[in-house]
Amino acid sequence: MNDPGLFLHRPITRRGALLAGLATALTPLLTSCAGFSTSGSTAASGSVGFLSTQFTPVEEKQRYQAVLAEFVDAPVAYNPVAPGVFASTIQTQATAGKIRTSLLGGLHGELAPLADSLDDVDGLLQDVAGKGFPPAILELTKLGGTTSKYVPWMQATYVVAVHKKALKWLPADVDVNNLSYDGFLAWGKAAKKGAGRPVFGMPAGPKGLHHRFYQGYLLPSFTGGQMTTFRNADAVDAWSYMKELWEVMVPASTNFDAMQEPLARGEVLVAWDHVARLIGAPADNPEDWLMVPAPEGPKGRGYMLIVAGLALPTGGRERDLAEQTIRELSDTRTQIETLRANGFFPVVQTELPTDLTGAISLEADAVRQQQRSKSALLALPPVGLGAKEGEVSEIFKNCFAEICLGDSPIQATLDRQATQLNTILKELDVPCWAPDPVSSGTKCEVA
Repeated sequence: MNDPGLFLHRPITRRGALLAGLATALTPLLTSCAGFSTSGSTAASGSVGFLSTQFTPVEEKQRYQAVLAEFVDAPVAYNPVAPGVFASTIQTQATAGKIRTSLLGGLHGELAPLADSLDDVDGLLQDVAGKGFPPAILELTKLGGTTSKYVPWMQATYVVAVHKKALKWLPADVDVNNLSYDGFLAWGKAAKKGAGRPVFGMPAGPKGLHHRFYQGYLLPSFTGGQMTTFRNADAVDAWSYMKELWEVMVPASTNFDAMQEPLARGEVLVAWDHVARLIGAPADNPEDWLMVPAPEGPKGRGYMLIVAGLALPTGGRERDLAEQTIRELSDTRTQIETLRANGFFPVVQTELPTDLTGAISLEADAVRQQQRSKSALLALPPVGLGAKEGEVSEIFKNCFAEICLGDSPIQATLDRQATQLNTILKELDVPCWAPDPVSSGTKCEVA
């Protein structure tokens, strides 16, 4: 698949690029061992200290360390940490003037608040320009300025995994590859009745990403926005739908942090999740599975784009080795092995090999369909919220808990949560991000 814009269905405007992205999350942790690994050791002289928010689960970390060992010439000490720790570590080191890391890897919005602590990488991007980065992603790397602050690293999104057993309950008028939210719900109801129990599920556990479903899929699809439309009449319809959808979900979904395990053991047959958290399900029998686009709603087929980048901290250690590491991580072979290992797709122009595992091939087809849909509506998680992103995510989770689990009145719940949301947004004074209407100089707030 020769598709450098695999995860971008249309160009992002400069203004949209300035305001879009993913935000840092969780409570910052002021650490006196900034730049150290979680075990307390630091990168030795002559090696690259790589601080990252990605691949924090042990298995993912180990697989990525194997990729680094095979494709990067320099020794790399890979240290994945929580987003809050990542942000506070860089900020603390920059304030102290003692940078103890060499290379940073994070999501777009995790890097955006740190722009003043990052070196320009225009020269590096020229070195790897032949790799064919999508222009829209290159625009994102400028973080609102005139020079690039990171080199694109990898990209991902979310799709729906389907075990073919569930197709026997698919209503005759519903297309599994072109789902609507109404059709998705009808299918869930039919499956629950036919199986004698719910077989749909979602990652609604303590560390699950279900808030991204509401932010990037449900609300954009029903309201056309994420923040400005948080409590309007369309949002009430969206949560009314979600409440009904929850009735056909496996109740144990509140324990699921990732869906590949319950899918693999047959407890769940249909589930939405991040592509990297679905690849384990079809591992043994990919012929029994489908990966399909998320449903389409009244306002379009909302979907979320995940972009990660590689950045150089100002004053960082082992600069030459860090730059060489970025060049090697931009190599087509490294990008494809990252896909094989952990399910994040290349940001360089490349034809994906035909011997990819069944799960990854299935996902590739799903994301292409999702983002090439005529009704595709690009949504991005918040940018500029810093440590407050965790609080914002919790607000979306609270809506789910109160409305779907606690049976609270929808409008009253949204009004109450919107007040908290606006308090945070007022404090931060940041503009909105896609798909909300964006205008320069206008701060984001819930209408």
